[in-house]
Amino acid sequence: MRTTKIVYWQEDGWWLGYLEEFPDYWVQGTTLEDLEEHLRDLHADLTSGELPGVHHVADLTLA
Repeated sequence: MRTTKIVYWQEDGWWLGYLEEFPDYWVQGTTLEDLEEHLRDLHADLTSGELPGVHHVADLTLA
């Protein structure tokens, strides 16, 4: 089983969040569980290689 970090919060009755690796792509849910399911779907879409121009965040090691 793999894991990934997410950022989430509740605002105006909605749960909002994004995958830490892909901060430009937000989703929402009616519950935290609903949000997590949407985030799983989003991860599958963004990592499928089928969507052009997906923005990533990564660590860069500096000398």
